[in-house]
Order: sequence, then C-alpha cells, then structure tokens
Amino acid sequence: MGPIRKLLLPFMAAALALLVLLKLGFWQLDRLAWKESLIVQVEEGVSKSPVAAPGPSNWQGLNEADDYRHVSVTGAFLPGTVFYYNALSDPAGPFGGPGVMAYAPFETDDGWVVLVNRGFLPQDLESARREPALVPPQGEMELTGLLRLSEKPNWTTPETNPSDNIWFARDTQAMGEVLGIDPAVLAPYSIDLDAGFTPQDGLPQAGETIVRFKNDHLGYALTWFGLAATLVGVFLTYAAGVIWPRERQSD
Repeated sequence: MGPIRKLLLPFMAAALALLVLLKLGFWQLDRLAWKESLIVQVEEGVSKSPVAAPGPSNWQGLNEADDYRHVSVTGAFLPGTVFYYNALSDPAGPFGGPGVMAYAPFETDDGWVVLVNRGFLPQDLESARREPALVPPQGEMELTGLLRLSEKPNWTTPETNPSDNIWFARDTQAMGEVLGIDPAVLAPYSIDLDAGFTPQDGLPQAGETIVRFKNDHLGYALTWFGLAATLVGVFLTYAAGVIWPRERQSD
C-alpha cells in the first residue's frame, strides 16, 4: 500500500476533527462578542430611567438580557424575610464585609408577588439593630431597583440552614416556598432596591448590587484553537513518518 493511500483514512478523520474544533473555537468567539455587547448594554441600562417590572405574561420570555434591568413596581410589602449570604468587598455604603441581603415579599397592585432585596445587613450586626431593620415599611409605595433573575444552586452551593434561613443561591422559587407564597403568582426574579430606599438608620443598606457576568469565552476559544493546532502538528508529524520512513539501522 502506497503512503498516500495509507494516509487517506487518517487524513479524513483528522480533517473532520479539525473542522469540529475550529467550529467550536469560532462559536466561542461569537459568544464572546455577544457577551461583551450584553455587558455594555447592562452597564448602560443600570443608569436608565426605570420601566415597569415585567408581569406574569412576560415571565416566560425573560432571559439574560433582562438581568440588571432598572425597573419599578407599585404595591405593598407582605410579612416575612429570608436571607441571601453575600460578602461586600467594595460596598457603595458604609457597611461591608460578610453579611446577608434581606429579601421581603412585595405584592403588586396587579396581584402578583416579587421578592425585594431591601439591602445588606452586616454579619456582626447586633440583634437589637437587626430586628427593627427587618420590618419593611408599611402601606402602598412605588419601588425602583434592578431586576435580578433567579438562580439555581449547583453541587458546589452550600445547603440552606433552616435555623437561620440563610440562602447561598438566589433561588426565588425556593425562597417563596419558605415564605408560603403561591408559586403561580411569584415572579421568577427579584428586585434589588436602589440606594435611595435605605432607611434613615442606614440598615438594610440598599443599592449594593454587584454587576458582574461570567465571561470565559475567550479562554474557551483559545483552548479549542490550541487543540486544533495540536491536531495539525500531530498529523503532520505522523504523515512525515509515513511518507519518509526512517531506514532501519542494520545490526
């Protein structure tokens, strides 16, 4: 069998694998461009005038582009509070470090409910100050803040401690169950209040949304392109050995 015929099947397999690797690399570059555009859109949207928070008819269509949208909602707070653990390394207000975000259910004038992040409570806050801070303002009001899509815990997420009701994932449906809210009327997102809703005594400290996106697409693209280059190098080395085999040295 000639060297060309011997290389035909390996060449076809290598070419197919190369096409797959290049396609994956260019797909990640497309995702990178999309993610960078999304980040710019979100950073601009945070400072825009609030729009009405999406109601039940729009919940199915929510996606990553809606995260951090500046929204407004009118209604009244319901009883109950759940906590979401967070550590503020660069707080906008005076309090930082480890602590929790206080989430309270808010019933809108249209009858549906959304969890509202009223703000940050430091971990070392004494109980005498914590308890009054957990009482939301009463009566009809209009709130503004940033929409945050619900998130699901993964295998690395610590379990929720039932005794202190602290969550480590912003899972609005699970939080709503603890608060006794009908899932059918609970929004699949929460609202982080603007800083202007911080009470006079300073707690909970609102306006502490951390705007960040996971953006590993460039690293993934370089990985796929690196594997493609390695494949080419391995095949060329193999082909050279087939076309120009080393002569066996005589004993």
